[in-house]
Amino acid sequence: MRTKAMVSAVLATLCAGEARAQSGDAAITLGSVHVREGSHRPLAASRVLTSVDVLGGDQVHEKNVSNSWELLGQMPGMQLTETRQGAESGKATFRAFNGEGYLNGIKILIDGIPSNVNSGNQRFIDMVFPLDIDYIEVVRGTNDPRYGLHNIGGNINLGTRQGGNYTDARLTYGSYHTREAQVAIGREANGVAQNYFLASQASDGYRDHDRSKKYSLGGKWFYSGEEDLFTIGLIARVYHHEADEPGFMTAEELATDRRGSAPKNANDVDDRDMRHLSTHLDLQLSDTVHVSNKLYYNRYEDDRQVTFTRYVPGNAPRQRRQWDEKQTGLLSTLTWAATPALTVEGGLNAEHQDNTYRRLRYNHAIPTDFSTPARIQNDDRYSLDNLGAYVQAVYQPTPALKIVPAYRVDRFSGSTHLPGGITAPLQHYGTIEQPKLSVVYAITPALNVYANWGRTFQVLTGSTAPAYLTAGQATFRPSINTGKEVGIKFTPAVGTDARIAVWRQDATDEVANMPATGTSVGLGQTRREGVDLQVTTRLGEQWTLWGSHAIQQAKVVSAFTTDGTALAGNEVIATPRYISNIGLDYRANDRWTFGLQGRMQGDYYIEERNTQGKFGAFAVLDASASYRLSERLSVDVQVKNLTGRDYAYAWYDNFFWGGDDQPMFSPAPGRSAYVSLNLKL
Repeated sequence: MRTKAMVSAVLATLCAGEARAQSGDAAITLGSVHVREGSHRPLAASRVLTSVDVLGGDQVHEKNVSNSWELLGQMPGMQLTETRQGAESGKATFRAFNGEGYLNGIKILIDGIPSNVNSGNQRFIDMVFPLDIDYIEVVRGTNDPRYGLHNIGGNINLGTRQGGNYTDARLTYGSYHTREAQVAIGREANGVAQNYFLASQASDGYRDHDRSKKYSLGGKWFYSGEEDLFTIGLIARVYHHEADEPGFMTAEELATDRRGSAPKNANDVDDRDMRHLSTHLDLQLSDTVHVSNKLYYNRYEDDRQVTFTRYVPGNAPRQRRQWDEKQTGLLSTLTWAATPALTVEGGLNAEHQDNTYRRLRYNHAIPTDFSTPARIQNDDRYSLDNLGAYVQAVYQPTPALKIVPAYRVDRFSGSTHLPGGITAPLQHYGTIEQPKLSVVYAITPALNVYANWGRTFQVLTGSTAPAYLTAGQATFRPSINTGKEVGIKFTPAVGTDARIAVWRQDATDEVANMPATGTSVGLGQTRREGVDLQVTTRLGEQWTLWGSHAIQQAKVVSAFTTDGTALAGNEVIATPRYISNIGLDYRANDRWTFGLQGRMQGDYYIEERNTQGKFGAFAVLDASASYRLSERLSVDVQVKNLTGRDYAYAWYDNFFWGGDDQPMFSPAPGRSAYVSLNLKL
């Protein structure tokens, strides 16, 4: 049912048996992925869209990470925001959308299922561990019509292992008393595929009061009828995480003891549970028509006790934040191969969110008594409903030319219920229209040029105004993002792929939570633009080299702070001007493999006025070595931050009393080492 192949095979499997010539594609792949044979599935992103990158599971299975979003650091132009506060550990973003939580512009999917929380944050990624990943696919830009909500700058889809016959296990021990076990099992016969996954991770953490323990359990059950005329399946996952939070540090505290934790954070903790259930049904209605359906349920529960700042005693600085978010949704697509030159796809999605959010304040005490709040700041229940539809066509009038027009619409509704009997409807956004167009032209089999244009949108999230129209609240239009991109993908030699892209994304009415005002306010018109350069190459049978360099900037075109300060020309916060990575794998022989991976990014402003200096730059190098003891057993050693660089995530804290606003830091771990034993049966 499944065979191992390079992801390039995906690009040729739009409809099995078609003999038409294909124009070139603009996707770049590192590693290999399992793909289905004889597939009449929906249009693959790497087949249709332009700036697409795919990372194969073989590149992540043996990576040691505290959190799975860190795996994305291998991919081009990817900014990692390393907050490292217990379960609130960080996220991955790109195309000059930062990861601070003020504006969440990247759609997350797991096995094609929407997996952002209401705010757009990426917490569901933690449910998936490296050994269960088959591939990671990143689509950049505004030309993907399949998704609406949170799909502002692009999307990331983590595909997990489905089908196959294997039993893989990985045991790890390393720095900071880190212990991890992962077990992945696949069984497939007579049309029935079963996959199971179990993982446990525990660590004392780099800093004081930094302990963490997490568990994940998942199962997938699929049945395919004769001749693959239909496939029906079920996916289920549960996840639990308990973690201490060491807290953010002032510059003085960082210089004194970067591994310490202030007494005020002594009982800051997070207790997080996540669950997922989805059913999948694919039907081959005819030789030219295929229908795919996904029905899903996501639940996110979080109880976070945290102290952000150095409030003086008595001002209720301690917070307990409790989320309970439930998402129920449906995705359905119909793919029709109308002629050898034309394929049309239409899709419909519906999602209902039923969410609660409580925010309780407690008076200063060490330790804090969280049983009796000083005041209740939030006790909100709110809903969000999204209905979206799209249509796109792949028209190939000549073997060299591919034209992909698309059109998407979204509508939103919902209401909130706040303390005091206050109710309010969601902002009235109306029908949000998003036209899109992509063109790829193969000048030669080794040289493709492409261009795309498209619109995406941002709507407000959260449980209160301005997302909901409480009394006196101004109306907000959706922020419309218009993106343009031109690029070249070429193959200068066998085994080498390179791509150069120039892009720009303009937004109207953008809204962010502003650190210097502590409120959600309009950024107005913004412009993000940049240049992406990347290459991956195989040098003979032993060497693989890849690298990328993303030059970017995000600026405010027209906006003012609440006190009237003009922001035009200022950079959007937490957006480095460049992001680079490089990797090298060397397979010395059948037993020994060595690797190096480097990541680097520039510094950035941490508040919207751009007056408090720049922070956040780093350059870090990781190394690995693997030795195969037998056909089924191997051992590997990984050293992260090989050169022992000191660097830290930085943000601007404006919540101090007495005007003591200042940068705050969360230091990244120093040099650390891990040894793992891998078993394959």
